[in-house]
Amino acid sequence: MKPDGYNPLRWDCEKQGCFNKKCRPKIEIFADCFPRRINFGDVDGLVEINGKGLLLEWKSVLKDIPTGQKIAYQKLTQGGSLTVLCFVGNAETMEITHYIKFHKGVGTNWKDCSQLDAKNLIKHWVVYAERRKNV
Repeated sequence: MKPDGYNPLRWDCEKQGCFNKKCRPKIEIFADCFPRRINFGDVDGLVEINGKGLLLEWKSVLKDIPTGQKIAYQKLTQGGSLTVLCFVGNAETMEITHYIKFHKGVGTNWKDCSQLDAKNLIKHWVVYAERRKNV
């Protein structure tokens, strides 16, 4: 039995074509709307509970978070309403090797992480968000 929030991608690339080409918004067309090298970034996952947000970022290679993205995560998390978890792993197998967390304007260093660890981090955040029901 699948949990209530189970929401897999229902797109079949073999039958419907490449998802990235057919369905992903081409956000690069907005590059001329912003100054310097600023532009939209994609969001890999976002959830809200009681006014608290958790943003999931997925990386396939362990390397430094790009400077602009790091600055955005530090600034967006300063007030405590948003937490960012970045995972490194294989999106096809969902094997996870590392994570970094941004909360209240501070980012941790990369830490070892398994899929079970990642789920525990998310569950810990859920407890945090659920406690904020009347805050």
